[in-house]
Amino acid sequence: MMLRLLAAVLALASLTSCALLTGNDRSARERATIYAPDPRIQADPAWPAVDWQLSLAPPSAARMIDSFRIAVRPTADELQVYRGASWAKTPTDMLQDTLLRALEDSGKLPAVARQGTGFAADYRLALDVRRFEADYAGGMLPAATIEVNAKLVHAVDQGIVASRTFLHAEPSSGTDIAQVVEAFSRALAEVGRDLSGWVLVTGDTHERTAHPRQAPR
Repeated sequence: MMLRLLAAVLALASLTSCALLTGNDRSARERATIYAPDPRIQADPAWPAVDWQLSLAPPSAARMIDSFRIAVRPTADELQVYRGASWAKTPTDMLQDTLLRALEDSGKLPAVARQGTGFAADYRLALDVRRFEADYAGGMLPAATIEVNAKLVHAVDQGIVASRTFLHAEPSSGTDIAQVVEAFSRALAEVGRDLSGWVLVTGDTHERTAHPRQAPR
């Protein structure tokens, strides 16, 4: 009888402890500020209008980079995260959303969508996010630093048409997290603009080379 009573007491204590831990975790999440950069990109009139379709493969990134925590690099060999702040989306999702909207809104190509949506794409864009962090780089203020490698793949033969690495460091106006997030928003816009233009120009060049139009007789 005593053994059964002791077991019941221990079980109740265990449940109470779990409930307290869950409540503390929830309170911590509620106290954290969630940031959701939403850059809008104006299409460059010089971008070519193309007649091929594009799919965006899910971007890849190391686990430490593709996190809801906002990474900061105070020194070259040290990577930390900001306390009490997080992203609403992971960096790979933010980058893909920014690029998808920029290309859709540009009106420069018939269709662009995420890979797996079921439409026949002529080209696929593969992205690898190498850096997405606030980097002090020995200075007094951090810079929102985004580094992405892009590969444009021809869907028919799966050959890599071109590959290029994009790196942009947008200085923050201060050390406050809100100011750093503003810098990230500007950096996302710059990288998204550069990527969009590169994809359109590179794909257009490849199409003209692979399928040259015959001059009218």
